[in-house]
Amino acid sequence: MTAHYSRTRPLNILLIEDDDGDAMSVERAFAKARVANPITRAYDGLDALELLRSEDRRGLCSPFIILLDVNMPRMNGHEFLKELRSDPDLRHLVVFMLSTSRHDQDIKAAYSQHVAGYIVKQTAGEDFLNMASTFDAYWKMVELAHG
Repeated sequence: MTAHYSRTRPLNILLIEDDDGDAMSVERAFAKARVANPITRAYDGLDALELLRSEDRRGLCSPFIILLDVNMPRMNGHEFLKELRSDPDLRHLVVFMLSTSRHDQDIKAAYSQHVAGYIVKQTAGEDFLNMASTFDAYWKMVELAHG
């Protein structure tokens, strides 16, 4: 039986981002938009997989969405997505890509791994506040499975 996201429980965010400045920009945007959802940060794909497969998940509770950077050391976003989608316990997770890349190959690769959206950081720079508000509206309207 699959449990669903309850409007009374906060939706958690897993931010997978190696750049401290970009991570702070995302966190500031959510705070300015008065989106108080808890944010857990992983620094690259390997760190994120370790967290997702651990017993305690460092306090990351279901349900949650993933905000994923593309260019990271050790395991980039595309490699992470491939691994995530091949894992029966994790393949259902909702992922949004955040990237500075506008390359068609990166966008196509992301959507081929079933991301919910691809956001270019350059356009999101001034619009991070709008992005945070959009996410807030998104998870207030959708039902998410959690495990």
